[in-house]
This record gives sequence, C-alpha cells and structure tokens, in this order.
Amino acid sequence: MTITSLNNVLLDQLKDLYNAEHQLVKALPKMIKAASNVTLKQAINRHLAETENQVERLDKIAGILGINLGGKKCKAMEGLIAEGSEVIEEDGSENLIDLLIIAAAQRIEHYEISAYGSARAFAHTLGYSDVVDLLQETLNEEGAADRTLNDISEDELLPAIRDSAEAVAELAEMRTH
Repeated sequence: MTITSLNNVLLDQLKDLYNAEHQLVKALPKMIKAASNVTLKQAINRHLAETENQVERLDKIAGILGINLGGKKCKAMEGLIAEGSEVIEEDGSENLIDLLIIAAAQRIEHYEISAYGSARAFAHTLGYSDVVDLLQETLNEEGAADRTLNDISEDELLPAIRDSAEAVAELAEMRTH
C-alpha cells in the first residue's frame, strides 16, 4: 500500500492490529495451559475473551469506515508471540515460569497499548468519533490487563519466590561471599 494520507496511515495501523489480535486469539490458550498460578490462568482467560471482543470491535470499525482489515501480517506480534512460546518451553519452578509468562504477556500488552493509542490519535484527528470510542474501549482493556499482570507478579508470585526456602538459602549464600 502506498501511504498518501492520514487515512492510509490509520488503515495500516488497523490492519496491523487486526492481524495481531487474531494471532493472540491462537496464542493465549497456550499461555493459559502453561501457567501454573490460578489467578494468572484466570486473568489470561479473561483477556482471551476480551481479545475475541476486540476482534469484533475491529470488525465494527471496518464496517464504519467501509474497509477490509485483512491482508497484513503483524510481524511485531509474531515476534512477541515467538518469544512467549520460548518461555513456555523453559524448565524451572512454576513461579519463575509464571513470572516469565507475565513478562512476555506484558510486552504484548505494551505493544498493543502503543498501537491502539496511535490508531486512536489518528482516528481522532480524522474526526471518526465512533472509531475513537471503540479504540478507547480496547485501549482501556489493554491497560487493565497490563495492571492485572503486574498485580499478580507483585502481590503473589514475587512474594512467594522471596519467601521460598530456596530463595532464603540463595540469599544466605550470596551474603557469605
């Protein structure tokens, strides 16, 4: 596509997001399966349902704008998902693997927050208020998902690791050297 207008820029971003969300719908069940922490599994499962709704929202945006969102591969999401797939293959304690899953998921959320924020700004400048509202709804969900992952890490996983016998022994060993 030749980029000749802000409308083209918005279309490019929306196509990228559309493919990214479709990739996530396929990837999130693998993260759910790999996670051990019940709260983490529930959070990812809720976000899977949100992601499916986000695809529907993008379909609605396509209808409003009279455009087709197919035909573009989001290479960034492909790479982020590949990194996440590496994490699920790691061996280690459940809490440590869950932390790696959260780190991978947060990288994905941050990418989406950036992309949806840009698309929203473009739609706003173009005067597409219905599109802005739909993109903001998704942006709010992505931000909430990121905060939830952060809370699980800080409130559950990191304290469990810090308080584990293995961590206590590791810290004692470090202090003697």
